[in-house]
Amino acid sequence: MTRIVRCLGVSVITTVISVTTLAATTVGLGLTAWIANVLATAVATVPSYHLNRRWTWGKRDASDVWREIMPFWVLSFAGLVLSTLAVALTDSWLHGTHLGQPLHTFVILAAHLSGFGILWVAQFLLLERVLFARRVGSLEAPR
Repeated sequence: MTRIVRCLGVSVITTVISVTTLAATTVGLGLTAWIANVLATAVATVPSYHLNRRWTWGKRDASDVWREIMPFWVLSFAGLVLSTLAVALTDSWLHGTHLGQPLHTFVILAAHLSGFGILWVAQFLLLERVLFARRVGSLEAPR
C-alpha cells in the first residue's frame, strides 16, 4: 500500500510538471497542442523515473539502461501516444466550437491527463513486478 501511495504522489508531482509545461507551451509559446504534449511528457518523465525508482521502490544502486530506463521511457511514451491522440483529436474538435482560450486549454489538459490516467494502473504493476522488482540474490536492502 505504501508503494501505491508513493507512486500516486509521484504521479501528482509529475502531472503538475507536465500540465504546467503543456499549458505554458500552448498558451505562452503558442506551440501546437501535440508538440507541446510531447515536450511536456519528456520534461515530466525524468523526475518521474527518479522519484519512482528512489522514493517509491527504494532503489539506490545504479540504474540499468536496458532493464529499467528504456522500458520506463517506453511506458511513459505509450502514455504519450494515448495522450497525444486524445489531445490532437480534442484540439481538432474544439476548433469548431469557438470556446474561449481558458476553457479550450482546460479541455486540452483533460485530454492530456486521460491518456496517462488510462495507463497508470498498468504502469504501476509493471514497475512493481518487472522494472523495479527485487531480483533473487540481489544485495539490495529489503523495503
